[in-house]
This record gives sequence, C-alpha cells and structure tokens, in this order.
Amino acid sequence: MLITDTGVPERFIEIDKFGVQSMARLHDGWCAALSRDTMKCTIYQQRPLICREFEMGDYECIVERTANL
Repeated sequence: MLITDTGVPERFIEIDKFGVQSMARLHDGWCAALSRDTMKCTIYQQRPLICREFEMGDYECIVERTANL
C-alpha cells in the first residue's frame, strides 16, 4: 500500500475498488518495478515507504521471494 508520496511513477500504481493505491504487480505476483534481468528496483529513488523499510535479504524478504517463485 502506498501511504506516502515518494514520486512512484503512475504506471507502477494500481488503485483498488476502495481507492487504495498500491504497487502494481505483474501476472505472476512480482512487483512491476522490479527488473527481472538484474533483480533490482527500477525506481529505487522513488520507491514507496514500505520498500524503504523492508530490508533486502532479511527473513521477511526471503519468505516473500520464496512465496512468489
């Protein structure tokens, strides 16, 4: 969920039926801003707050990556 304005480009934002904004996901569930070639965020400087607080490689990260394979 996008709760702060960090400048995420609109093409990466989805709005649900309640008007809540979140990062767009591709058909397989992965974030639309993630480069599949490099496995890096393509909007790193404009990434949402949750991505700023989510530490890459920590337990939650590994669980999420494993769940979305």
